[in-house]
Amino acid sequence: MITLTDAALDAMLAQDVPYGDLTTDALGIAQRPARIRFAARGAMVVCAGEEAAALFTRVGAVPADVVASGTEVEPGALLLTATGTAGSLHRAWKVAQTLMEYASGIATRARRIVDAAPGTAVACTRKSFPGAKPIAVKAVQAGGATMHRLGLSETLLIFPEHRAFLDRPAADWIADLKRRLPEKRLVVETDSVEDAVMLAEAGADVIQLEKLPPEAAARVVARTRGLAPAPVIAAAGGVDETNAAAYAAAGCAVLVTSAPYFAKPADVKVTLEPV
Repeated sequence: MITLTDAALDAMLAQDVPYGDLTTDALGIAQRPARIRFAARGAMVVCAGEEAAALFTRVGAVPADVVASGTEVEPGALLLTATGTAGSLHRAWKVAQTLMEYASGIATRARRIVDAAPGTAVACTRKSFPGAKPIAVKAVQAGGATMHRLGLSETLLIFPEHRAFLDRPAADWIADLKRRLPEKRLVVETDSVEDAVMLAEAGADVIQLEKLPPEAAARVVARTRGLAPAPVIAAAGGVDETNAAAYAAAGCAVLVTSAPYFAKPADVKVTLEPV
């Protein structure tokens, strides 16, 4: 599981505290010894506790009791503590809390989808908020899912928007891509049962079904099962915890989803007090 770099954490702090903490300094309490405590208000899959701890370290505080990313906790569970001056804890407080809340929200929803379809791969798209990919990827992994693709540079995924520019039969450009990039699996997206079967027969390695209902996905699985090799069938578009089981039952080997990125943030209770 990845960890955000010190440079990324410093940038977060610089956005929130660019020129010091005016309120804490003006009150004259910055040097008072203090302790902060993070706890879960509700059940959640924890993510980014490591980064929250590192944020407190970056401002000179000492973190402890850090719950590892990927841990499922009940309401009231202690997630993190840190000791230091009131000034240091106030500097890192909101950045650390908010990072954990958003990341844990993504991880928790990813886990719900994984749990809804046991034994079936759940892969999250690259549709995270721009600029937030590292923490989104970590949250997906904490939830037990994998990444569908990290970006355009690593995978061959042919969308209908690509095919609009092709004037050759599918078998021709599929064979050409496999010859030129033999180490890459070729994924092709379609929203039609007949087109999916044609692409499978033409040699596509993975057929990604865009917004086809589970019953249509089952027909694609049945009609392509006898091919040698049979393609991997992936369901995409609108996949979440409410329909994951149905797509898995239809025979889809992969559930491609963006749903975790739109999860409600988890709720982390913070107590900051003098020592």
